[in-house]
Amino acid sequence: MTETTEEYRPFTAQLSNVYLTILALFCFKLFVRITLNLLTHFYIIKGNRKEAARISAEFYDNGQGHGSWADRSALHDAASQGRLLALKTLIAQGHSVNVLTIDHISPLHEACIGSHVACARALIDAGANRGTNLETPLHAAAQKDCISIVKLLLEFGADVNARSLEYKRPVEVAPPGSLTEGFLLIYEATPRSLRQLCRQQIRESLGRSRLHLLSHLPLPKAMKNFLQYR
Repeated sequence: MTETTEEYRPFTAQLSNVYLTILALFCFKLFVRITLNLLTHFYIIKGNRKEAARISAEFYDNGQGHGSWADRSALHDAASQGRLLALKTLIAQGHSVNVLTIDHISPLHEACIGSHVACARALIDAGANRGTNLETPLHAAAQKDCISIVKLLLEFGADVNARSLEYKRPVEVAPPGSLTEGFLLIYEATPRSLRQLCRQQIRESLGRSRLHLLSHLPLPKAMKNFLQYR
């Protein structure tokens, strides 16, 4: 019995070494991922989206991951360039309107940055989320002083009190003395109408993924137009 135990000791030691090696590799990979996230988070806070995307792209291109978060979708490009027809075509083909880049930039965010009102409306109609984890499209529209998109987003239920990474509300990122800043200040101080609250509640209960079914509901045409902002 003792001899058998002695024979298995080298095998047990080798098995332990294998486990330790696997654990070390896992810890190293986890450390690299945490470091990458910290670096990209730092660059995002500093406003350097390109550098954040470059770091992520290099990390994934070197075989450390399974795909690049930095990749922009065709929807991002169409929204940022204001190509409404291409945007609607992509939406009709089933492309997700809520796809995000590494710094949580959505196609709607790109439309707001470019002040493309029609593209923003098309994305919202298709169920685009009005907010992200880092910064909302409303912040981007306010910063660009695009009051048309600001009004559009608020009408569709965007949170006027949402906070950015720097803990600023949309009114605080709007250019000082601009029309957008004045409008947001008035909007914050004005209670929402019951009509608007009811419409937003119905749309939220229906869910963004089912908003395209509104026209098929057995409702009067006036009610459908009301729910679809028409």
